[in-house]
Amino acid sequence: MKILIVEDEIKLSNILLQGFKEQGMAVDVARKGDVGLQAALASPYDAVILDVMLPGKNGFEVLRELREAGDKTPVLMLSARSGVEDRVRGLDLGADDYLPKPFAFKELLARLRAITRRPQVEPQTTLKVADLELNPQKREVRRAGQIIELTAREFALLEYLLRQKDVVVTRAMILDQVWDAGYDFDGGSNVVEVYINYLRRKVDHPFATRLIHTVRGTGYLLGEKD
Repeated sequence: MKILIVEDEIKLSNILLQGFKEQGMAVDVARKGDVGLQAALASPYDAVILDVMLPGKNGFEVLRELREAGDKTPVLMLSARSGVEDRVRGLDLGADDYLPKPFAFKELLARLRAITRRPQVEPQTTLKVADLELNPQKREVRRAGQIIELTAREFALLEYLLRQKDVVVTRAMILDQVWDAGYDFDGGSNVVEVYINYLRRKVDHPFATRLIHTVRGTGYLLGEKD
């Protein structure tokens, strides 16, 4: 196993270096964030041990740029800051695990074994219709290159329509797929119609070509044809 340690504390990085070598692992060490990022992108590693507080670029910046570059190497973040917000931020940016300092080397090894055993998930491809693009991984929507801000429910609805492009979907199908199965609504609820109209205002109305179509008496269709 080949490991990259990105840690500016010399004593800790030396302890980790020695410990991993004793386990028969190949190890590289970087003590600055930008240097660690360059190393991670330049050479394949089985895992990256990444500290949060680093000179140059901090660990969050390194992780974000690593994931934006499409690198899926498992990352275990280390930090003396054990607050929930920091852990959540790291995991949201794509960290596979987060270990607060101080820690036992045995626990670090166990967590490292766990994240390197996980199958790597292929990044989801961008969904497209005409000049409309939705990136599920980045949760980003663009039309004609222009970013469109959507709420979480609007995003989920648009993603579902894009995955069913050129297929007519009924109101019941949308409720089942976009809203929770236990969603409490009565037969006269027009929640789907309301959110379709929200999407139209943001995705269709500012542009020349309409992509969201009503199929009278049946449902909705997202595509280039009326």
